[in-house]
Amino acid sequence: MEELVSLVVRIDKIELAAMLSGDHDDSNAIVEIHPGAGGTESQDWAEMLMRMYLRWSERKGYKTQILDLLPGDEAGIKSATFIVSGEYAYGYLKAEVGVHRLVRISPFDSNKRRHTSFSSVMVTPELSDNIEIEIRDEDLKIDTYRSSGSGGQHVNVTDSAVRITHLPTGTVVACQNERSQHKNKASAMKVLRGKLYAMEQQKFRDKVEGLTGEKKGIEWGSQIRSYVLQPYQMVKDIRTRIEIGNVNRVLDGDIDIFIEGYLLKKSGEKTAPPQT
Repeated sequence: MEELVSLVVRIDKIELAAMLSGDHDDSNAIVEIHPGAGGTESQDWAEMLMRMYLRWSERKGYKTQILDLLPGDEAGIKSATFIVSGEYAYGYLKAEVGVHRLVRISPFDSNKRRHTSFSSVMVTPELSDNIEIEIRDEDLKIDTYRSSGSGGQHVNVTDSAVRITHLPTGTVVACQNERSQHKNKASAMKVLRGKLYAMEQQKFRDKVEGLTGEKKGIEWGSQIRSYVLQPYQMVKDIRTRIEIGNVNRVLDGDIDIFIEGYLLKKSGEKTAPPQT
């Protein structure tokens, strides 16, 4: 029996090594969440997703740091950026990139109608300083503003928040969690480096695979996973067909089955022999 358990452990380690053998899989992860169209309903869904990933990180023993958080007008969030720090954080969370769909009776609808909402999740690695990404000063537009988040009186009287626009690509990053403008700029640059690296990697993949590189919208038909609360309860991953009936457990951060299922699927695709 002990030999069998030992064998299972060894197999699990081999599978894990195969799943997490990509570039920067062992890096920290920078996570961005953006709601789709739909106003308060979608913004609330974006906040639910953020909570899910923060709880997942807590379950894994990872540390999290919110870099930028823009609250919604009534509820939820308009955007969020945070870092998940821990071994293989990026390797796991890259499985969550895409559009997530929620179906429920809206708590914001007085007529109690069923609504469908979408939010997108983007994950990039936190790159180490020895990885060179060329960013020219003349290509950057740097704006400072007063933080809208919590932090006491100091936040309200100092333009410590930083927004950086990379003019050639139109990429915008922001950070407002630190009281120091210098620290916020350093964190924003870290996020920018990760996003530009991811863009270059995507261009390479598009070229190799002959893809169009067309970015999917945050809308119907582009989702990777559906979370249904009414009229029945079910979370279904569109890519792997994995289904879970306990939606509350999933929204509380228990998402390893989806992450590992997707990574195993991708790992199997890489190692599968070519079709003849």
